[in-house]
Amino acid sequence: MTRVSRRRLLGLGGAAALGATATAVAMPAAEASASKAPPKNAIGMLYDTTRCIGCNSCVVACAETNGLSPPTQEADGRWIMPRDLNPETKNIIQLFRDDAAGQWSFVKRQCMHCIDPACVSGCPFQALTKDERGIVRWNEAQCIGCRYCEVACPFEVPKFQWDRFNPAIVKCEFCAHVLDEQGQPSCTKVCPAEAVIFGTREALLEDAHARLEANPGRYHEERVYGEDDAGGLQVLYLSHVPFEKIGLPKLGKASIPGQVGPFHTWATKWGVFPVLAFAALAAFVKRTWSKHDEESMRIEAEGGPRDQL
Repeated sequence: MTRVSRRRLLGLGGAAALGATATAVAMPAAEASASKAPPKNAIGMLYDTTRCIGCNSCVVACAETNGLSPPTQEADGRWIMPRDLNPETKNIIQLFRDDAAGQWSFVKRQCMHCIDPACVSGCPFQALTKDERGIVRWNEAQCIGCRYCEVACPFEVPKFQWDRFNPAIVKCEFCAHVLDEQGQPSCTKVCPAEAVIFGTREALLEDAHARLEANPGRYHEERVYGEDDAGGLQVLYLSHVPFEKIGLPKLGKASIPGQVGPFHTWATKWGVFPVLAFAALAAFVKRTWSKHDEESMRIEAEGGPRDQL
């Protein structure tokens, strides 16, 4: 059996790191994301908190269309009652209530289908992509299960199926597999109050601004959440209570990829990540080998044979 010396081991590690660095430098540097325009045929949803009656029809329809089994434990198995988005729930209605302020509201949560999605940018193997209509789609064949999309998403949408042998990333995809057949996602199709409607993003924005103009004082901030938040979303909101209270964070107008783009470019261009990875590996090997040497010397001092290095 051929022994590998310490010098040889570190040499191999150095060669690997230099190769990775050269590859990183040779790769085109990722440019900082400017404000991206939505796809020409961008579709979307408009949700209006003042119209929602909390019936959960959209939750049931979503589960049926997507073959999901949301939890029913809190209702003794009688009703679908998920507390939050989870590996069996792509769409949910939640209740915000502030008795002290005299405010309450239902809110619908699902993937926001960002114009410049952090999940797509963060996925190392392009398992998440945007199609020609702007739907953020997940491709099982490309996914390695790293869950970077979960970390990257500012809305905490993608969920990982921990209980499956072959887990999937679960998120709303606008019922893409039946969209052409149905003409719209199941959640908007069944909503009795038209609290959530489907259409092109452009038409939905026109509708939203018409509601703001026709109902002064009815909506909070008199603006459409998602019009330019986080670089723009394809799921838009009108709310009579502060957006932050119903789980819609303040993210500014720049997209998440746009904010981290300069750092990503610098790291890619100069091969920082491979160098740091090699430095950490080298430090670990050196420390481990030093302990090995110390132990060998101790054994030799006690009269035992020292390892042949």
